[in-house]
Amino acid sequence: MTGRIHELTVAKTTIGRVEDNAFQIAEPSVSSHHCEIELKGGEVVVKDLNSTNGTFINGEKIAERVLKAGQTLRLGQIEMRLEAEGATGAPPAPASKKPLTQTMGTQRGVSLNELEKGTRASGFDTKGTGFSKKQDKANKVFVIIGVVVGLVIVGLLVYVFLIAGK
Repeated sequence: MTGRIHELTVAKTTIGRVEDNAFQIAEPSVSSHHCEIELKGGEVVVKDLNSTNGTFINGEKIAERVLKAGQTLRLGQIEMRLEAEGATGAPPAPASKKPLTQTMGTQRGVSLNELEKGTRASGFDTKGTGFSKKQDKANKVFVIIGVVVGLVIVGLLVYVFLIAGK
């Protein structure tokens, strides 16, 4: 993805993992239809399309927000920057704190420190092992009923053979 450019030339541009998007990003952390970019006057408005991993501008999760020149847009693990080269009326892009010269991964999941703190939701891991076994009471009831029905059938068969033998 490094160095890839997509020029915003139409009023609405969809971005996502599948081919029917105007700007396709074939990366698993990007949703099939991740977000939409709309040109409204001199503004670039980004709208999240209920993506799984969220849409972020400068690290802040957004539902819909104006993206300004020089700001970083993150979709899943993909970061990109809006540049306003030669745009009339748009401010020049400020010098970025970190140049985006390579594709950067972002942290996913739970950090090791969070796991070591041991914060657990109630109802989980009552033995402190890190895992808990699901209690399957319905299965136990089913087995008990099966055993009782089996004993009744065996009892009836024994009774039938005793009566038939007389």
